Amino acid sequence: MRTTAGVLVGALAAGAVAFTAPAVADDRQRGTERGRIVAVQPLRTLTTKDDVARVLAAAEFKTDEVRYGVDTYQLIYRTVDPAGQPTVASGLVALPRGGARELTTVSYTHGTEINRTDAPSMWRDGWAVGPALTYASAGFAAVAPDYLGLGLGPGPHPFLDVPSETTAALDLLRAAREFVPRAGHTLDRKVLVTGFSQGGTAATGLARALAGGADGWFRLGALSPIAGAYDARRELLPSLDDIPPPFNSGYTGYLLVSWNRLHHIYDKPGDVFQVDGIEQLFDGVHTGQDFFETLPPSLDLLLTERGRALIDNPTGPFAAALAVHDATCTGWTPRVPVRLVVSGGDEQIRPGHATACAAAFATRGVRAPIVDVGDLVYEGSTHNGANILGTAATVKWFMTINGS
Repeated sequence: MRTTAGVLVGALAAGAVAFTAPAVADDRQRGTERGRIVAVQPLRTLTTKDDVARVLAAAEFKTDEVRYGVDTYQLIYRTVDPAGQPTVASGLVALPRGGARELTTVSYTHGTEINRTDAPSMWRDGWAVGPALTYASAGFAAVAPDYLGLGLGPGPHPFLDVPSETTAALDLLRAAREFVPRAGHTLDRKVLVTGFSQGGTAATGLARALAGGADGWFRLGALSPIAGAYDARRELLPSLDDIPPPFNSGYTGYLLVSWNRLHHIYDKPGDVFQVDGIEQLFDGVHTGQDFFETLPPSLDLLLTERGRALIDNPTGPFAAALAVHDATCTGWTPRVPVRLVVSGGDEQIRPGHATACAAAFATRGVRAPIVDVGDLVYEGSTHNGANILGTAATVKWFMTINGS
């Protein structure tokens, strides 16, 4: 999660995002609608590889594998909400200017954002688009979903809801396959899956879906999530007190508010929060500056006794939702190369997350090495630096796997 203040523009500032998917008659028809394009908006064209390198360098992303200029597009497409009802979402598609006509796709799922304008397809800054530009400029088709409720999709965002992260990512792949022939390319069946932080778990969720045949065309080609929170109950919740403010209160508030909307884990905010106005912070419009001004520096000042007990000893619907979130590395057998990327000095995601994921894969006979890419501080956070170093390491690995 970043805490830089977002800038609202146009209809977003007026709260007037009004995309509405038409009603569908049954599940069979809904299945045919998912992934269909609603609208395409060309974004920036970076004509040469030097143009790409300048944008990446400004955001401190590495430029070692930049080979092509990049065309970028915002796609609005049909998907489903957490209840399985029709909705729309937006996402970024980045394509190399040159290279092969048939492209292998990299799916990148992004880390935690609170303001909808910070989503990849909104291109508010280089951080949001850095991974997609990295993969596209190396010769891949890069696909980066905004998730539900961020970008131009109707909100609020269902934070850390792996099922809807998975459907949003899968349906953007389908939309991208429909779109890329218009830009002179086609997509092969292989998808190389990666993501950072929140997106690390979204990546393992998408990989599991692809490996299970969730799509009739795309197939999992490799998996390389970065600094993912794969074991929220045993690793993330016990570490929240040790995460620097305001991220400690921010993650806790975001999780409880979002999951209450989905699973009804409390009746009213005062049951779990001592501070007024917490729920309003997570509407997709508030900014990092609002967080600094509203969130207390510790969980003891944020939570009531009941809220604290929920974090310390999850029960009921909260425990059930955690079990779903924490199952992305369990119960399936990757038959493709897998590795788990971490930063040893990460102040937000403990190494136990990757250890737990690797152990789960090991029970299925799958070796998933943990790759420590080292430490880099970006905007005051080694966790953020993991995205930069992890993206650089992952693009090199994907190029090796792809024979590029």
